[in-house]
Amino acid sequence: MSDVTVKQLAKVLGMTDDKLLAQLAEAGMTFNSVDQPVSSTEKVKLLGFLRRTHGKGEAAAAETTAPRQITLKRKTVSEITVAGVGPRGPSKTVNVEVRQKRTYVKRSSMTDEPEVDSEREDALRKLQESQTKREAEDLLIQEKDKRRHDEEARLRAIEDAKRQAEEGRLRAETEARAAAEEAAKPRKEEPARVDAAPKVAATPAPAAAAAPQPPRKDHRVRDAVDEPARHKGPRAPRGREEGGSDEPAGKTYFGAELHLSKAGSERRGAAKKKPRPRPGEMQKQQPGGPAHGFSRPTAPVVREVAIGESIIVADLAQKMAVKGAEVVKKLFKMGVMATINQAIDHDTAVLVVEEMGHTAVAEIGTDAESVLVAKTDNAGDKETRPPVVTIMGHVDHGKTSLLDYIRRTKVASGEAGGITQHIGAYHVETGKGVVSFLDTPGHAAFTSMRSRGAKLTDIVVLVVAADDGVMPQTIEAVQHARAAGVPLIVAVNKMDKPDAEADKVKQGLVQHEVVPEEWGGDTIFVPVSAKTGDGVDALLDAILVQAEVMELKAVKDGLASGVVIESSLDKGRGPVATVLVQQGTLKKGDFLVCGVEYGRVRALFDETGKQVESAGPSIPVQVLGMSGVPEAGDDFVAVADERLAKDVAQQRQQKRRESRLFKKSTKLEDVMSQMGNQGETQRVLNLVVKADVQGSVEALRDSLTSLTNDIVRVNVIASGVGGITESDATLAAASKAIVIGFNVRADASARKVINESDLDIRYFSIIYDVIDQVKQAVTGLLGTEIREDIIGTAQVRDVFRSSKFGAIAGCMIIEGTVKRNKPIRVLRENTVIYQGELESLRRFKENVDEVRNGMECGIGVKQYNDVKPGDQIECYERVEIQRTL
Repeated sequence: MSDVTVKQLAKVLGMTDDKLLAQLAEAGMTFNSVDQPVSSTEKVKLLGFLRRTHGKGEAAAAETTAPRQITLKRKTVSEITVAGVGPRGPSKTVNVEVRQKRTYVKRSSMTDEPEVDSEREDALRKLQESQTKREAEDLLIQEKDKRRHDEEARLRAIEDAKRQAEEGRLRAETEARAAAEEAAKPRKEEPARVDAAPKVAATPAPAAAAAPQPPRKDHRVRDAVDEPARHKGPRAPRGREEGGSDEPAGKTYFGAELHLSKAGSERRGAAKKKPRPRPGEMQKQQPGGPAHGFSRPTAPVVREVAIGESIIVADLAQKMAVKGAEVVKKLFKMGVMATINQAIDHDTAVLVVEEMGHTAVAEIGTDAESVLVAKTDNAGDKETRPPVVTIMGHVDHGKTSLLDYIRRTKVASGEAGGITQHIGAYHVETGKGVVSFLDTPGHAAFTSMRSRGAKLTDIVVLVVAADDGVMPQTIEAVQHARAAGVPLIVAVNKMDKPDAEADKVKQGLVQHEVVPEEWGGDTIFVPVSAKTGDGVDALLDAILVQAEVMELKAVKDGLASGVVIESSLDKGRGPVATVLVQQGTLKKGDFLVCGVEYGRVRALFDETGKQVESAGPSIPVQVLGMSGVPEAGDDFVAVADERLAKDVAQQRQQKRRESRLFKKSTKLEDVMSQMGNQGETQRVLNLVVKADVQGSVEALRDSLTSLTNDIVRVNVIASGVGGITESDATLAAASKAIVIGFNVRADASARKVINESDLDIRYFSIIYDVIDQVKQAVTGLLGTEIREDIIGTAQVRDVFRSSKFGAIAGCMIIEGTVKRNKPIRVLRENTVIYQGELESLRRFKENVDEVRNGMECGIGVKQYNDVKPGDQIECYERVEIQRTL
């Protein structure tokens, strides 16, 4: 409750203003006007003064000193006898003690104290916030219901039009058939009417008065053509005829037989005259079918099937009103093996729908994503924003050192191994304006990081070392900048070195269509030195001039949107995302949707670690408060409602899960190739990769999986951001994987699992070492191969017979050396006819170990006597060689 004035308080207390002012003055409080407010503290002080004045101070003091509650305790003890077990078992006496405790509280102390005004205000504020939130949710629900009702009304109108057309067609066919039957009826039924009259007249009258006969098992139904008055049987409970007669209008019984009325007789006679159609002729006699029965459609029903980005096979079959097995069969014919519970992508679903004769339409967006797009409004006045500049180039060409000089910090000295392995974002306030810089890694493994930096930027500054020239990552940076369609500025670094050659850099870049302005091109070349600072001002001037030419503008007011540059998991702060604001202003307390993650901005930090309240366009900041670690490169959007942010994140996660499912759908060609390669065994190296930031995880995963070949497959079974947890260690133990920690460590529970399971865990801080060690492990799994090297060839000149060794070939060594203990092959007309071993090798009747080129010798082939002059004996050896990548 807010403070009241003296006048209002006097009115509430029922006294005059002057009397209340006098009492306040006696209590030691001076009030100059009746409109002066009275706080709660002053009210309590006035109340205490009045109590003391009227003699209630002692009573109040006694009240405070008197006990507020009294507790009474009572205990009673009694004995009971318990019978023993069995008929003669001894009985037992048990003491039973009952304790009671009662507390009496003074009634005056039970009265609740009045609530504090601030608490009531807080409750009212929360109530108002919840009411506002509920109204917004109701509006969102009403909007969804309206869209659904409109869609249902449209579909209902289409169905009604189709049904009316079908009923009109059936009605026309029925009328035409009835007219044809009516036209043919007099000619066919005229003799029947003539013959019917005598039969009715010949009906004997005494049959009505006959005595009742005993009931028979076979009751035959006859048409009652006599008048109703002649029937003496009991009346059926059907009421009287319209003419006022007392006889029933329905069934009657006479002579223990069932009789029908006149109308029933005519209906029965018409039914008897009509021949019963055969089962095969049922459709021919009734082409249109009865109006109330099922009629087979005369033409195929074409339906409009709404398909989203992906759809479950069962849902697709339900929309086409066919069985799921038919859709699975159609997919199998198309070469896609999917079960009824699997998801297929949009293009495959469209092909299936068209193959089955239906029409595929795009699904109308009534989901949370559509609501987010509708509420995302960047309308407003655009203002000039700072340029976003990406520093790119080959590794160790001085990118970070150049940015270090611009920012007047020491970032390069803190990098592991002297190379940048993370993408950094900074904004610098220069004398000519604010410039935001993105520093990208130059190592070959960080291709995705460089590509992401080129897409986010307005200007690319390509740093090339004057003493090193154009390198592979330099060419890749040019390609990224050209693909992103952004202007390029070349900074020729390390001009302070004696062997620096700027023309060499220009000549190397001209080969890739990067022509300097002084050579007639459109690319600015600025010679700089990150060490001395020469040319840095000229580089900043070139950047700002290029930004003025581009006229960079953005909406500053409104909800923010942008891109995630990098993300990580901090042990104390949780998920941390480095974002670049592109539109609007990001403020503390905003709700964000970032890929499949959502959250509320708990804090914003700049690149120096200083906390800020907001960030405008082209300003990079670190965001705390996300539900998880977002993917690097995801777009983020600020929304006004947390419920909408949560719904959008959950829907995106569901779509990602469905896309992951249909990516697992097996192609028929893949199955056939796997069946063909079943005989080949491929070794698998399982890895669990954890890193400090999302970009490093992406680079490591791509670099390590690229080491796969036909013999060994590198399989990254799990990867993520943050320290190595117990679940990671358990997964590695179950799959016999190597754990790799890049700038992260394992916690206590994970180390316990690692020690118990004797896992192989490696810690790294430089990406070179990771790739090298994994390459060594893959090389070890490759194993060895046996290779045969021909070491000598001998030509047979003549054959001699020996009683001990059989046929001895007199040979001339024409190539290499023939050794005794090596295997040989016998070749005739360059075709292998025998493969075996040497039994003897002699030269001038002496056994020798080897015979060199150009010498003669005698060779005895073991267990082979069919050697002929002109043959060649090839001597070879088997060498075991380690396989390499």
